[in-house]
Amino acid sequence: MSGERARPTRARRLTSGPGDHLPLRPLWLCRACGQPWPCGRAKLALLADYDGSRVSLFLYLAGLLHDAIDDLHKLNPSTTGSSADMFDRFLGWPARHSRSHRMTTTSPLPAEEPEA
Repeated sequence: MSGERARPTRARRLTSGPGDHLPLRPLWLCRACGQPWPCGRAKLALLADYDGSRVSLFLYLAGLLHDAIDDLHKLNPSTTGSSADMFDRFLGWPARHSRSHRMTTTSPLPAEEPEA
């Protein structure tokens, strides 16, 4: 295990300690602040937990998205929310965060000048 950082297991991440911003299922609200989960603090904790392993973060959140859709649909099928909103809530924010360090251009690159 040289050079590898151990990743927290799902069981460890979903166990609550004082002040942890974890989901209250089946409502999918934050246990600490009452905001829709993942709240801002939960997002920061997830980014720290998965530092350097973006794919693992997306896989973990995709599983939770599936669980949240099931839970919320069972509670009230008419108010589960749109799939686009649920996708953005669970998977959109890390995608936006990961793009923040990339260089993007909105204008075409300048054409190369012909050699004389």
